[in-house]
Amino acid sequence: MRLRILQALASDPATSCGKIGLVCSKSTASHHFRVLREAGVITQRYQGTAKVNELRRDDLDTIFPGLLDTLLASAAAEAERA
Repeated sequence: MRLRILQALASDPATSCGKIGLVCSKSTASHHFRVLREAGVITQRYQGTAKVNELRRDDLDTIFPGLLDTLLASAAAEAERA
C-alpha cells in the first residue's frame, strides 16, 4: 500500500488521500499515510476539508540519493510481473 501511495504521489505531486484509490479500509489507509508522514517521506496539509499529500522528493534525494527512484522502479517492475 505504501508503495502505491509513493507511486501515486510521484506521478501527481499534490494528491488528496481519496484520489489515490487504495483498496483497503479508511482506517488502514490513514495508518499507512501516518507511517509515511512520521517517517518524513510525505507531508500533509489541509486544503479546505481535504488532506493534500506531497512527496518530499527533494529532501529524500538530498539525504538518500537514488533511493526513491530505486523504490519506484522496483514497484513498477513488480506491477508489470503481476
